[in-house]
Amino acid sequence: MAARLLVIVLFLVGLLAAGLGVPLALSYAQARQLAMFTDRLTDTIFYASVAERPITQADTTGLATELERYDEVYGVAVLVLDEDGRLVATSRQPPPVLDADARERVELALANRRSEVYPLLLPWDERPLVLAEPVLVDTEVRGVAVTISPTDALRAEELRVWSLVVAAGLAALALGVVVALPIVRWILRPVRRLDEGTDRVAAAVLAGADPEPVSDGTGPPELRRLSASFDRMAATVAQAYATQRAFVADASHQLRNPLTALRLRLSNLDGHVDEVAAEDHAAALEEAERLSTLLDGLLALARAERTAPPVVADVDVGVEDRLDAWRPLAEHMDLRLVRGGATGLQVVAPEGAIATVLDAVLDNAVKFAPAGSEIDVRTASVNGRVEIAVRDTGPGMAPEELERATGRFWRSPGQSNTEGSGLGLAIAARTLEVAGGELVLELPSGGGLRVVARFPRSAEQGDDGSDPQLDGFTAPGPH
Repeated sequence: MAARLLVIVLFLVGLLAAGLGVPLALSYAQARQLAMFTDRLTDTIFYASVAERPITQADTTGLATELERYDEVYGVAVLVLDEDGRLVATSRQPPPVLDADARERVELALANRRSEVYPLLLPWDERPLVLAEPVLVDTEVRGVAVTISPTDALRAEELRVWSLVVAAGLAALALGVVVALPIVRWILRPVRRLDEGTDRVAAAVLAGADPEPVSDGTGPPELRRLSASFDRMAATVAQAYATQRAFVADASHQLRNPLTALRLRLSNLDGHVDEVAAEDHAAALEEAERLSTLLDGLLALARAERTAPPVVADVDVGVEDRLDAWRPLAEHMDLRLVRGGATGLQVVAPEGAIATVLDAVLDNAVKFAPAGSEIDVRTASVNGRVEIAVRDTGPGMAPEELERATGRFWRSPGQSNTEGSGLGLAIAARTLEVAGGELVLELPSGGGLRVVARFPRSAEQGDDGSDPQLDGFTAPGPH
């Protein structure tokens, strides 16, 4: 934006310089040319009067000598022609050749018409200045006096003036830059602080801290008011976000105690309920268990939304730890957890982020993978990020459901009878977002679902490149 404003200022300065300099240079050039024209016209008229007697008496000896002296002093060629256009006297040998424009002026002079003012001669126009005046004897045209003046000096003077105008224009542009640059910076300082402060405000809101004000009281009044309004908005958003997060965490925590008591009382009724109400008793226990799972998910989501200080985490340790934790349940359901891909990778993320993400993703994979199949967990370094991909061969999702799957409480219509709160992938996605990564869901060839968690790679680690086997399903045997 600063560059665009500076270009606008320079355009206006250049337009002003051109509007003043060009007319000035043209006016000066016209004045110089008119002065030269007037001077040469006077000389031409003089020689036209001098040539009257030699033409009538047919004696041009003295005339030629006078023309030669004039040519030697001023460098201007002079010709005298009779009424038939034949050469009577000349100031130099061989006589100059008249071009079409000069011949036209000679014909006008023979018709007893005065030389007209020349149009403006520009610096690159090398034509000489040709003037022709009739030689009159008793008001009768008996010949023509012609002067041919070189325009080198005139054009050189015009070029010098044009160079001065261009130099003055460039100097005006440079001065415009020097003057406009601090003004543009002053104008845009609030905008720059707003741009830089947006990320800081977002980070502060996620961390539950007070956002740093972006207004510093500088800049135009309109932008100062905009910065102050932005600060008020950021403070309101931070307060509302903190209140919402605190409400979710507090409500989930406070509901656990009465829910635990409710579950305990319902369990104590086991064996003391009439057969007619036994089905309702079992349903009440299931709903209490579902509500407990939902509260656990809300607490996990509230923890995921808190921005903890990032640390360098070892991917191998995090992945192996969660695979060891989930392996007994997987084996109980006749599933195999398989680890493959690159090793020795490190990521930058809040403490426990790898465990949170893998718990949510593996929970989904174990639920939907068919018995006797494998759940493939692979790690790789791709384009400056570390990817942890979990692949199962379950029913997968419809392509239009992939983007919605990470929404809170969203569950696929075809999986409504499966246990779950609909918060697992939302927790994983939010954890990665806070860490500066992302969660991507893919439908690989062969069916199933692949969930790719992308973490920022540690700066201390070199890029190992991508794993060519990441897109495949072939994996080494179980650990």
